[in-house]
Amino acid sequence: MRRRIQYEVPPSPTQTRMCATAGDERRQAAHDVPAASQPAKGKPVPQPSFLCWEFRGWSGALRQQSCCTYLRSLNAYRLPVSFSPHLAFKRRSSTMAPNAEAVDVKVSQNNGAAGEEQKLSASERRRLRKAEQAAAKKESKQQQQDASAAQAKKNGAEKPEEELDPTQYFENRCQLVEDLKKKGVPAYPHKFQVSLSIPEFIKKYGSLADGDHLENEEVQIAGRITRVSSSGQKLRFYDVRGDGEKLQVMANFSYHDEKAGDFAETHNRFRRGDVIGIRGFPGKSKRGELSIFPREVTLLSPCLHMLPERNSLKDFDVRFRHRYLDLIVNDEARKTFLIRSRIVKFVRHFLEDRGFVEVETPMMNVIAGGAAARPFKTHHNDLDMDLYMRIAPELFLKMLIVGGMDRVFEIGKNFRNEGIDMTHNPEFTACEFYWAYADYNDLMDLTEEMLSSMVKAIHGTYQIQFHPDGPGGEAVTLDFTPPFARLSMVEEIEKQAKVTLPRPLDGDECIAFMKDLLQKSKVDIPQPPTSAKLLDALCGHYVECQATTKPVFITEHPQIMSPLAKWHRSKPELTERFELFLMGKELCNAYTELNDPFKQRECFMDQAKAKAAGDDEATCIDEVFCTSLEYGLPPTGGWGLGIDRLTMFLSDHNTIKEVILFPAMRPQPPTGVQGKPAAEAGDASSSQ
Repeated sequence: MRRRIQYEVPPSPTQTRMCATAGDERRQAAHDVPAASQPAKGKPVPQPSFLCWEFRGWSGALRQQSCCTYLRSLNAYRLPVSFSPHLAFKRRSSTMAPNAEAVDVKVSQNNGAAGEEQKLSASERRRLRKAEQAAAKKESKQQQQDASAAQAKKNGAEKPEEELDPTQYFENRCQLVEDLKKKGVPAYPHKFQVSLSIPEFIKKYGSLADGDHLENEEVQIAGRITRVSSSGQKLRFYDVRGDGEKLQVMANFSYHDEKAGDFAETHNRFRRGDVIGIRGFPGKSKRGELSIFPREVTLLSPCLHMLPERNSLKDFDVRFRHRYLDLIVNDEARKTFLIRSRIVKFVRHFLEDRGFVEVETPMMNVIAGGAAARPFKTHHNDLDMDLYMRIAPELFLKMLIVGGMDRVFEIGKNFRNEGIDMTHNPEFTACEFYWAYADYNDLMDLTEEMLSSMVKAIHGTYQIQFHPDGPGGEAVTLDFTPPFARLSMVEEIEKQAKVTLPRPLDGDECIAFMKDLLQKSKVDIPQPPTSAKLLDALCGHYVECQATTKPVFITEHPQIMSPLAKWHRSKPELTERFELFLMGKELCNAYTELNDPFKQRECFMDQAKAKAAGDDEATCIDEVFCTSLEYGLPPTGGWGLGIDRLTMFLSDHNTIKEVILFPAMRPQPPTGVQGKPAAEAGDASSSQ
């Protein structure tokens, strides 16, 4: 057998030196190498037979050090080593000529008597075989790469598509669509009849034995390509995904329907991200992977942009602005919104099973009421009047109770023109229900039952893992095992601060006392410093922080903080209200409803005064609602739950944007270049 060493500089005729020190290329010792080693004195000279190797290096050309070391090892076995004329080993240099000269290295083996014959050891032979196998493997790989490059050049691409920048890739894919149109092949067909979804296919045929093929059973499925590979020109592999499941497509030329067109031409047009339809039969590969073996594959919708690798898109800005791309690439995004869907479905069924009726109420109203928050304002052109997006549907739902609908609920959007942070979004989803002849104690019991059973139904346990500082932070265990702790708000403030708040709570003395207490506690004084805002700040500092890994009811809020709640039946200045907190965040708000029209009007008047004092979150007087109360609102309990925040906890996310499909974000300036935003998305993802 023959191998060859490649040298970058032709050796001069007088050079017969090789590197004598493997550890330092810069030191070279001149060494005369005879044509054959001399035998011991007095012994016959054997006739050598030459075995020649062509050595190829592990990095393209054999390193000089490695070659020298190997030749010295042959000398150690007393094997004669001879070199072709003018052989020289020289240190590599960036200035060396690019062309190489092939030089043979000949190793002679004695054919003498058995006692004098020296042979290579078994380890040396194994090492030699491994070197030959590695060289052959590398040569084969290089040939494949050369063939791929030649095919790409033949197809009009100057370099492989995976090496193109996103803009070039986009242009190539657009050209493909144009070429298909010229050939009369629809790139966006109107219809593809799907007989089974991918999950249904897996459920139906997952029990097949390894190697089984049901060639007489034809199915049609569709999905998006997430992986493309091939084993020659007549065998292509794809991974397609649909409804959260993955299926392998094993396209074999032998099963291809000739009426479907040329096999190679059809499959050469598919790329990752393309939506395809497959007509074929089910089966399992010999390795046991469930597959569909297509007779025909149809392009249903090409993906014109370079798709990031699966689960590699991490840039938050790209993910939230291009949620469709996030859902294509990241499995966790899909899981999050499936959990959200299950939460909404559970709440709806839970209430319907208890006799509640789902209703819809207006999104716009003349008065911004139902909660204390800054509203969004709009204008109705036909009526020529300003309207407010609803803050909460509360007042409309109470009017339905007056009308005789004793149990009603609504799941819908609310709008609050306030700040955006990790737990607040201006547009959010909430569920509110109103229950005639119930009070806040009944609502607490129902809340415990709903949330604990929901967590158990979704996760199979009351205890779930949550990362409050994000995926890279430390995990805590949230425990939804009922019952939940109950803390009276004012009593707990006084207990934790070791003070007694002056009465009345809205008096000047109490306001001054609370300001001083906040300053001593190093808590910012809210503006304007109304009694309601000061109490809320104290509650946040002393009480809400106690709701960590287990839900806590904070109860009996002061009346000045709860204009729509009924006063407490035994504790002056307080109301029959509760808020449910977890990890310091509010989940639920509920109370026994105020049904006294005279008292309700007084509370609205107090809110109007606060608004005049600069509190833009205070509510206005709603005379329509007050008039409805005059017809008689039965004793009623009202309840509200934030769907978004609950989804954060149950899907293990510490920011609300992760659980809203299209969260509010500042718009990007227009680029003016077709396809630019998605190309940027590809760039951002690839940089992760």
